Amino acid sequence: MPSRIAHQQKSDLIARVAAEARDRMGAQDGPVIAAFIEHYYANVPPKDLVAQGADALFGAALAHWKAALARTPGHSLVRVYTPSLEEHGWNADHTVVEVVTDDMPFLVDSVTAELNDRNLAVHLVIHPVFAVTRDAGGRPAAFAPRAEDGKATGAAAPESLMHVKISEQSPEHWDAIRDGVAAVLDDVRASVEDWQAMRTRMEGVIDDLGRAPKVAGTDMAEVVAFLQWIHDNHYTFLGYRDYTFKGRGDKRTVHVDPDTGLGVLRDPAVVVFRELQDLQFMSPDVRGFVEQPAVLFVTKANKLATVHRRVHMDAIGIKRFDKQGKVVGERVFVGLFTSAAYNRSARDIPLLRHKVRTSLERAGFATNGHDGKALINILETFPRDELFQISEDELLRTALGILHLQERQRVALFVRRDDFERFVSCLIYVPRDRYTTDLRRRLQAILEDTFAGTVTAHYSQLGDSALARLHIIVQTRPGEIPDFEVEEVEARLVEEARSWADRLQEALVADQGEEKGLALMRVYQRAFKSDYRERFNAASAVNDVRKVERALAADDLELSLYRPIETAEDEFRFKVYHKDRPLPLSDVLPMLENMGLKVIDEVPHAIRPLVGDKRQLVMLHDFGLRARDGGPVDLAAIRDNFQETFRRVWQGDAESDDFNSLILHAGLNWREVVVIRAYCKYLRQAGIAFSQAYMEQTLAANPAIARSIVALFRARFDPALGDGAEAAQQAVRQDLDKALEQVVSADEDRILRRFINIVESSLRTNFYQTGDDGMPKPYLSFKLDSRAVDELPLPRPLREIFVYSPRVEGVHLRFGLVARGGLRWSVRRGPAALAGG
Repeated sequence: MPSRIAHQQKSDLIARVAAEARDRMGAQDGPVIAAFIEHYYANVPPKDLVAQGADALFGAALAHWKAALARTPGHSLVRVYTPSLEEHGWNADHTVVEVVTDDMPFLVDSVTAELNDRNLAVHLVIHPVFAVTRDAGGRPAAFAPRAEDGKATGAAAPESLMHVKISEQSPEHWDAIRDGVAAVLDDVRASVEDWQAMRTRMEGVIDDLGRAPKVAGTDMAEVVAFLQWIHDNHYTFLGYRDYTFKGRGDKRTVHVDPDTGLGVLRDPAVVVFRELQDLQFMSPDVRGFVEQPAVLFVTKANKLATVHRRVHMDAIGIKRFDKQGKVVGERVFVGLFTSAAYNRSARDIPLLRHKVRTSLERAGFATNGHDGKALINILETFPRDELFQISEDELLRTALGILHLQERQRVALFVRRDDFERFVSCLIYVPRDRYTTDLRRRLQAILEDTFAGTVTAHYSQLGDSALARLHIIVQTRPGEIPDFEVEEVEARLVEEARSWADRLQEALVADQGEEKGLALMRVYQRAFKSDYRERFNAASAVNDVRKVERALAADDLELSLYRPIETAEDEFRFKVYHKDRPLPLSDVLPMLENMGLKVIDEVPHAIRPLVGDKRQLVMLHDFGLRARDGGPVDLAAIRDNFQETFRRVWQGDAESDDFNSLILHAGLNWREVVVIRAYCKYLRQAGIAFSQAYMEQTLAANPAIARSIVALFRARFDPALGDGAEAAQQAVRQDLDKALEQVVSADEDRILRRFINIVESSLRTNFYQTGDDGMPKPYLSFKLDSRAVDELPLPRPLREIFVYSPRVEGVHLRFGLVARGGLRWSVRRGPAALAGG
């Protein structure tokens, strides 16, 4: 509620504006306009006035005063413009809609509904009502505040002014807005002027039905009681019209009786039911409904109400019969049910009470029993518009279907086709904790697709029940509702409404079996946050659950190289799972880049499975990758080698350098890369003129030769080859000779030949030996015939034994066949040490 200070500020501001009017408008008009201003702003909230300057308030009121002087009695005046100082003498930061009209009900809500329907933001509404006295020529002679009871006094008549500020519009839109508001005011005037005439027509219908003979299948007393209830201010009459059916059989036609139109239906061209224009073009179902002997129908009109509320009008049709009981026409009222129709118990409203009573009787439940009370509640809370329109058979079938849900957490659909085949009405029940605006939109999209229509209205109900209720109206092409099976549509809705957790549980059970799958679900039910759920589906989560479980069991990294289906062939992703804490990106990014990759992005996710009674953090780092050379990557071919190399580098079993790009480019495994790296280390200590970086670059640029160098190494030393080793070496050597012919760079040729030479100079290696644990030894050694090594500085030893690992490398030189010590050189990493002897 505004404070006393705010009210005082408002009063002071109005007084200042009124004083300005007295000063500026002269002795004759000044006091009159000042009084006009005081009443004009009297009921405006303080915050809406105080935010504006006195000049703007004076300009707005004076402009409206002049418009009121120009209005012709009996007509509405509408003006739309954006005030400017140069053209109008005052400024506003919004477009203004000015209305001057006779005071009538529903003005404000009808005009604002029109503006809202045009998606125009309404910022301010000022709506004073004056008692206006006009002279013989229709010119206002006096403006006075309207009497408290709203009635005119003496010769004065109540006139309504509306000043509406809307979002600023360009001049080319002003005429359309003005015409739309003017049309609404015409409808308001027509419905108000004809209101009593429409009530009189309803009285005549009631009298006629009271004397009419009985019609099979119709409780005439209930129909009369309903119409009397309508007449007793439970319905806002907006229009009336008579229709006459002429002709016979399929040639029957519908005619609007032109002199019967009242209210918004004065104009015969205004359509209430498009389908009621020609019986011969109706579908058999619609024609059957129109011609059936039921006296009364309640439905929605095609036309939206322009008066009061912008919704489809409620149409009440009463059929006319000839002496033979044949339908020969209809009397149709259009309007809006008042709030009482929605707020009162259905058992207190004629027609509805009959439907409720009939449903309870046919269901056969005791009214004081559980099912009986539940059914009563369903009927009382049934969408009221639906209750008016639905048939007794459909109501019972739908109500029992809702009852049989018994608060179960499932999705259910109930569909009603409009009798005129213009729309379908859908009731959807979904578990309350799953209901979101996004879900509603997705369900609406399914219904629009199913019925080839457009959702024109939706209503949500969330109460104490475990189920939320959605009521959705889908407008279809008239007479062309597609064939559908409710079960199939419901199945689509069920699938769409399933939560991510539902899909995860189903996927875990499918992957692990019911017992283990449900056990894992208890562990991972709340382990994945919304950021993860938005990126990954349940199938991906199952794979991540497996990885997380292994990471927890082994207390080690878990890895997953994969390509999402929507990703291009030159891009892929790499997941790294790590227990307890995130991985330092400064450590990981160089490792990936040294494997010949460009890191596009990194998306972290914290996964917290339940371990015992606590949540255990497992960090998932999801890297977006691309080959540095931009080419496509065959993940199936490199996955195992890639992941094992990353793991070995992280554990310290292999170094991180650009030789690791041979995993990607040459298809080598991590130990084969170690062979290349070890030979590089030997050549560097032997004085080769090229840097390690240049050698890395050369091998990566010639992947086929790199592969053949490793193949040559295997041909020389793999014990599994046996007698075939010599032939294998010759075959590889031939391939190398051919490949070397294609090398353009002299430096690269020299480097590659040195690698080939050093392999051929190797006499023995421990590459194929294993330790007591059956695993390869953590270091690589090879024995060299030093005199066969090209470009080895003098003096050359007879033999060299080179040892390499990520932690240490060294060489032992022998100058004769008899073992007499020799020279040793070694380098240890970590705390740097160089030793010789």
